[in-house]
Amino acid sequence: MVFTYLAAKPLVLLLLLLGLGMAIGHIKVKGISLGAAAVLFLAIAISASAKAQGIELSIPVELSMLGLALFAFSIGSNSGPNFFSTLKNSTKPILALILIFVIVSATAVGLGKLLNMSPASVAGTLAGALTNTPMLGAAGTASGDPATATVGYSIAYLYGVLGMLIFAVFALRAGKHDKDAPSPITSHTIRVEREDHPRLGDIYQHYNESVAFSRLRRGEKGPIMRPTMEDTLSEGDLITVVGDAKSIEKIELELGHHSSHSLLTDRSYLDYRRITLSDASKAGKTIAELNMGDRFGATVSRVRRGDVDLVGHPDLVLQLGDRVRVVAPLSNIKEVTKFLGDSTSGLTSLNPVALGLGMAIGFAIGQIPIPNPLGGTFEIGYAAGCLIIGLIMGRLGRIGPLVTALPFTTAKVLSEIGLLIFLAQAGVAAGGSIGVAFTGGDWWKILLLGMILTTLFGLLLYFMMRFGLKMGGTKLAGLLAGAQTQPAVLAFANGQTNSDGRIALGYAMVYPVAMIVKILCGTFVAML
Repeated sequence: MVFTYLAAKPLVLLLLLLGLGMAIGHIKVKGISLGAAAVLFLAIAISASAKAQGIELSIPVELSMLGLALFAFSIGSNSGPNFFSTLKNSTKPILALILIFVIVSATAVGLGKLLNMSPASVAGTLAGALTNTPMLGAAGTASGDPATATVGYSIAYLYGVLGMLIFAVFALRAGKHDKDAPSPITSHTIRVEREDHPRLGDIYQHYNESVAFSRLRRGEKGPIMRPTMEDTLSEGDLITVVGDAKSIEKIELELGHHSSHSLLTDRSYLDYRRITLSDASKAGKTIAELNMGDRFGATVSRVRRGDVDLVGHPDLVLQLGDRVRVVAPLSNIKEVTKFLGDSTSGLTSLNPVALGLGMAIGFAIGQIPIPNPLGGTFEIGYAAGCLIIGLIMGRLGRIGPLVTALPFTTAKVLSEIGLLIFLAQAGVAAGGSIGVAFTGGDWWKILLLGMILTTLFGLLLYFMMRFGLKMGGTKLAGLLAGAQTQPAVLAFANGQTNSDGRIALGYAMVYPVAMIVKILCGTFVAML
């Protein structure tokens, strides 16, 4: 009776899976919870149970497409500002990933022959082991037997998700000892002991523009003033430096010592406020472009984006919803607040123009036919297209009058709801076919091959990235999700780390490449 009702009410089914799935996902066992991945597994279980009773459950595939596109574009928008700055260090991981795909594909062919499996079955199993639907489509077309490929995909898919979740757990545990963990942003007042009058601009450049100077006092009792890059320091001066803890420790040793006289306590002239950027005309501009120093005598010492503090360096592009720490003369604080907006609307603004146009362009790019060297054409898919456009628009911040980035908090909400919708539909679709797939006589061969391939893929990724390329465990967890092109693994990693930015960077770094290489590998294996 319940299954019959759900079959007739797909939206009720969707909402039920979201609510019950996340309730299960929040349950922790030894500190670990499935998070959004629980929606996928619950959907598979319910759909398979209904199928066993002869009832077909379904959720419109268009909802899944919209959900995955929202997820990919939002992830790209939030990752864009940091993605391109780290791109120059991504060549080795990407080349290593391509090599691993070749090794796993060759292993699939070899073991498939030993198990006397058809090329279509091997290619479909490989697609399921790597949890990639476009790869399945390419394999089915190249083999001329899409039905057999789909059976292989359905049986191998479940462990493809579970296996990579296990490797993500190991990566996150290793990540607790990461050396690439960002040092916390802090501020210290330093007493200068040097007599050579160092220039603040030179210190700023020496530390790769990763620090900010918020207050300066000449001597013990002079007035506190706003420092500029042209100021020089004299012996006995007090300077407040904002930056990561490691950089500040080095600056203290270079200039003098940590002073017990904090300039933050004296707010008689310079005061500070945390102001929310809600004025869209200011979003997408750098701190330098806002020129708050000349306008208000103000300094942006740091910016809080989501749960992360960033140093307020001049080239930092501000986004709607950023909470900006401003140091300014007490008499100008109200003007600065009005200038930036300071409304909660900045935290929740949707920016529908950028969202709609960006996703439309992403869909179009994802459907461009690309010549396949092995014959025919392929598409990278709407998710990869939206991710690429999201990264670009997030990095640009603004094109003329158009703000191209989504507010950080808004993007997080959109990515989560989009992911949940996608996982619910994917789980229902997989659950409906998994029972049928296991009725065939070769199901054990497919299951064995799929488990071997997923495990080999995870092992090679983990050891090559972790020990060969010295990648931090937290970033590796995101890379595992991107290489597997599996949002459920990404959601799990985000849930365990409170959405650490390194997770999204690892995911975005390899996802588009993984999508393309998987399609090529699926085609190649199916043609042998």
